[in-house]
Amino acid sequence: MNITIYNEFIHEQTQAAVKAVYPEGIHAVLAEMLGNENNTISVVTLENHDTEASREILKNTDVLLWWGHLAHDKVSDDIVTMLQNQVLKGMGLVVLHSGHMSKLFMRLMGTSCDLKWREAGEKERLWVLDPIHPIMRGVPEYIELENEEMYGEFFDIPKPDDVLMVSWFTGGEVFRSACTFTRGHGKIFYFRPGHETYPTYYDPHIQSIIRNGVEWVAPAPKINRAFGNRQALEVI
Repeated sequence: MNITIYNEFIHEQTQAAVKAVYPEGIHAVLAEMLGNENNTISVVTLENHDTEASREILKNTDVLLWWGHLAHDKVSDDIVTMLQNQVLKGMGLVVLHSGHMSKLFMRLMGTSCDLKWREAGEKERLWVLDPIHPIMRGVPEYIELENEEMYGEFFDIPKPDDVLMVSWFTGGEVFRSACTFTRGHGKIFYFRPGHETYPTYYDPHIQSIIRNGVEWVAPAPKINRAFGNRQALEVI
């Protein structure tokens, strides 16, 4: 597969606490966990996302992972429209953590995608709700992350095709943390954990879920669909 990782790549360059956790960038850890002889991994950042080279990479992407936070509004509307159309045609999309407020995810959801949040280093316990779903393959009954940012309901998204995990936080909130959607020919997986100041993406269970998610959203063989005016099959 041609896998492209979009990472805003601002926190790691401007905040020492984030650089200490992800010295080469969040995208580097994601690329390492997804790299194998069957995958070609490319990285696009906010700084270069609208160049001709990046456009070519994005046009040839099978699965796109999206992590953004500080500069959702700086992403080119033209690129967002191109990617939205690619999802509708079959490109897989994995949206991570604060990517819920990205232009692309909001465009595909058609809602505000807003939620409650609190950054207090709370324990997060993620419970598996659908253990037979392929994305949950090999995942234990629950996962605990000692420190994470809290996201809480209500999460303003359309009704998901599947809710695979629900999170509970020390402060008491719960959240639908692993959701799937279908748009046109494309499959979308939203996965909540991954705040930039915590080493969440090094956790082996989190890595397993992301790898499974990438495999699940990968494009299926395309089926030709007929549209437009048609002649009747029978005599009218």
